[in-house]
Amino acid sequence: MHSPLALVRDAADETPEAHAGQFDLLEHLVGVNLARLRAERQLSLDALARASGVSRAMLAQIESARSVPSIKVLSKIAAALKVSVAAFLRRHAVNGFEHLPADRARRLVSADGGYAERALYPEGEPVAAEFHELRIAPLHTEYGTRRTPGTLVNLVVSVGTLELSVHDQRQLLATGDAIVFDADQPHSLRNPGDTEARAFRVTVNAETPPRWDVPPEAARHDA
Repeated sequence: MHSPLALVRDAADETPEAHAGQFDLLEHLVGVNLARLRAERQLSLDALARASGVSRAMLAQIESARSVPSIKVLSKIAAALKVSVAAFLRRHAVNGFEHLPADRARRLVSADGGYAERALYPEGEPVAAEFHELRIAPLHTEYGTRRTPGTLVNLVVSVGTLELSVHDQRQLLATGDAIVFDADQPHSLRNPGDTEARAFRVTVNAETPPRWDVPPEAARHDA
C-alpha cells in the first residue's frame, strides 16, 4: 500500500495524467488535514490567518484543495497550529489515527517457523522508528540484521524469557525486563525456555549524517 507521498515519488507512473491525479490526491490530503487541525483548535479562518500571517483567502484555497502551499507557507501555518509540517502529509492524520487490524498485518516468519515478527506501525513510507511484536519458539535462536551505525533497538520481554547476545556478551531477560543496544553490532535472540516467548521491539533509525561542505578550491588543492 502506497501513501499519497510515495505515489508522487513513484517513478513507475510517468504519464501526465498519472502525475495530475497524484498531485490532486496530495492537495486533498493537505486540505483535509488543515481543516481538521484548525477545527480541533476551534480556530476560524480569520483567527488562523492572524496567527500565521497567511491570508484567509489562501487558507480557504488550501482547505478546499484548490491550491498546494509552498513549504514556507506550510511552515507558517504549522507554527501557528503548533504542529510539525509533516502533520499535513500523513495518511493517518486525516482521521487522527490509523487502524491496523491484526488479521491484515504483515508478518515475517523464519524458514523453520521458530521466529515471527509483526509490524505494529503503518508501513510504506520512511519512519524514524519501527515497532514490532516478536514471537520466538522454545530453544530457537534468531540472528539479527546489522543496521546502520547509530541505529538503536529497545527491546522489552512481554512473555517468557529471552537471552540477548551482542558480540560476546550475553544478557538474560525475564518477563518485563527491557534492554537497549546498538543495532550495528552482531546480535542474536535466543529463547532458552520450553514455552514460546514474546517481546516488543522498537528500532530507532539512525539519522542521515550531513554532508561535509568542502569549498571547491579546497577540493582542487587536495586533489
